[in-house]
Amino acid sequence: MSEQGKGSAPASAAAPAPGSDTYKGWLFKWTNYLKGYQRRWFVLSNGLLSYYRSVDKCFMRICAQGTDRTQAEMAHTCRGTINLATAHIDTEDACNIVLSSGGRTYHLKASTEVERQRWVTALELAKAKAIRMMNDQSDDSGDEEPTSQSDRSEIQGTLKILVSKLDDLSTCNDLIAKHGAALQRSLSELEGLKVPVEGGEKIKAVNERATLFRITSNAMINACRDFLDLAETHSRRWQRALQYEREQRIHLEETIEQLAKQHNSLERAWREAPTLVSTAPSAPTANKGGSERLHKEEASDEDENTEYFDAMEDSPAFITVTATENTQQRRSQSNLSGASGSQPNHWNQDDHMSPSFNDVSGKELQPRRQRRTRVPDKPNYSLNLWSIMKNCIGKELSKIPMPVNFNEPLSMLQRLTEDLEYHELLDKAARCDSSLEQMCLVAAFSVSSYSTTVHRTAKPFNPLLGETYELDRQEEFGYRSLCEQVSHHPPAAAHHVISQRGWTLWQEITIASKFRGKYLSIMPLGAIHLQFHSSGNHYVWRKVTSTVHNIIVGKLWIDQSGDIEIVNHRTKETCQLKFSPYSYFSRDVPRKVTGMVADSEGQAHYILSGTWDDTMESAKIIHSSRGGSGSEGKQKTVYQTLSPKLLWKKYPLPENAENMYYFSALALTLNEPEEGVGLTDSRLRPDQRLMEEGRWDEANSEKQRLEEKQRAVRRRREAEASDAVDEGKEYEGYQPLWFHQRRDSITGETNFVYNGGYWEAKERQNWSMCPNIF
Repeated sequence: MSEQGKGSAPASAAAPAPGSDTYKGWLFKWTNYLKGYQRRWFVLSNGLLSYYRSVDKCFMRICAQGTDRTQAEMAHTCRGTINLATAHIDTEDACNIVLSSGGRTYHLKASTEVERQRWVTALELAKAKAIRMMNDQSDDSGDEEPTSQSDRSEIQGTLKILVSKLDDLSTCNDLIAKHGAALQRSLSELEGLKVPVEGGEKIKAVNERATLFRITSNAMINACRDFLDLAETHSRRWQRALQYEREQRIHLEETIEQLAKQHNSLERAWREAPTLVSTAPSAPTANKGGSERLHKEEASDEDENTEYFDAMEDSPAFITVTATENTQQRRSQSNLSGASGSQPNHWNQDDHMSPSFNDVSGKELQPRRQRRTRVPDKPNYSLNLWSIMKNCIGKELSKIPMPVNFNEPLSMLQRLTEDLEYHELLDKAARCDSSLEQMCLVAAFSVSSYSTTVHRTAKPFNPLLGETYELDRQEEFGYRSLCEQVSHHPPAAAHHVISQRGWTLWQEITIASKFRGKYLSIMPLGAIHLQFHSSGNHYVWRKVTSTVHNIIVGKLWIDQSGDIEIVNHRTKETCQLKFSPYSYFSRDVPRKVTGMVADSEGQAHYILSGTWDDTMESAKIIHSSRGGSGSEGKQKTVYQTLSPKLLWKKYPLPENAENMYYFSALALTLNEPEEGVGLTDSRLRPDQRLMEEGRWDEANSEKQRLEEKQRAVRRRREAEASDAVDEGKEYEGYQPLWFHQRRDSITGETNFVYNGGYWEAKERQNWSMCPNIF
């Protein structure tokens, strides 16, 4: 440890006696193992020990004179401060001092043992005074931090009281001096009279006591005057320090807001720039497929400044090898996207599939009714999350109204209905003769529900209790869908879909979320059931975790991660899907999904690969063998497969989608007004409709009205429940209108299932049973 600079300057400069209020001087402070001890200028004042890297001669002369000391110190950058009221002072050897407070430790060294002892004495005295002042102030301190104006008024009011009290003491001092002088004159006159000796001694003693009384009163007045001067000095210092902290806080807020604006500007510039990815045909060649992937990685939303999570999975436990038709050469693949470089074929071009599997009617893709293809453009309001959060500090979270600026004009029920965008996958699966082929299409359908989330970072509206949403596409696509918000705490929605093309889907989804500071994890709870009418195959699976990154500052982006297990409870066949979390250091394709379809004995038949935002492929396994050991010594299985077949590909987004909340073609029609829907349908929700029309201020007011109305209804139900308990009666509580609870025979869980009656009520146009929630 070096002690450079020890003799370059005196150990202290302009250092008053340790018993005074301030103490200054040079000490050596330990920095690191490379630089050792470095000389720093330390200032002890008002229970705070601060140090500076360097000071000039003018600064030292000002400090020595004691004039405008605080302003001179504020002109130099303070490198650190320790509050002695909570500090621990220790001495290691003849010249060392160790200060520790709040997880910080200062190792200091004085030039001499005498100088070290002076500092220790000054520090101990300052610590005792700081503790005493802290205890005195704790009784008067409030729970809330005063605002700038109230703080200043309080200090000035205190000073006025002190001044008035000092004036009273001065008046008393004048009266004491006046009466004391008169008393002394009277005593002096008594001494001049001829009185006995004993009486003269008593008069002399009274005169001495009067003199002591006058001296004491003068000392008291002087002490009060010193106290007032000290209070004024400290008040000015506190005001400067408080003003400095406020300026720093404002500067920090402005910096963060400016950073958020820069991010928004970069985002807009990126949107306006010409796209790097050209429209590719459904069956790209090998070279073009490689260039597509390269362009996709280059145009990725993420940048090197974004914080990412490392992939949690190990290397795949198996390797796929594609068998060519002519040479049957094996080509090892390092990941499950397998033969992405080869030409993928569509399912209906596969000679190995059942004839019924490949039969696709062209009528399915031709809607019979013309529906809207756009919504009003999203207004360009400059608002970020930080500007709202900074005004909500210290408030109860449940009472913070979140504006519609962070929403999209769809409810959570409508977002849940978006899972049906690729319903044709289920139509194809219903015509499959092979349950394993059917499982591949069901797996592709489970992945396709995430394709709309890649750009959809806005939050959907939270449905009101009893809110419903219907999607009647029976004429166009043969299915009818109904959602209802069945619970508010916790929020839960029930969904039921029945199709004339041979399948029924139902689910109950409860959303659980955890805020991790920089990102938000959204965990859907509940099982999804799918049953095919002809075969009786009953599939059950659950959703993966969605993560929203850059919550506070930066561009929001969404990732999906976790595992999905799809089980056919009739045949016991399974499909394992793995959603790989994005990793900046991974060489894999972003948003990768891999999987395997196995029979009831656990033997693999299909390898699935793709991405959850674009495509899913399937490759039929024709041979498997045990391969060599992996990097961790685990033996891998090598699967020889046929060329991959395209299961699913995402539809391109509509034109101008970036200005329409990145809605898909189906999402654009979800909030389109329709006649004859239930009175609780999301299309009739006023705040959502106002937001879609671009009237966001009115939407915010309407949103607060609806939320307050819902709270009032909940309070009324709670009061009714309390009255029923007091009367010894049973209170049934809220019951959904179109769904009821039952225990599922497969999962063993209690969930909500459709009890019928909605579509019959729609035909009769009898909505008298619907509550008034809007």
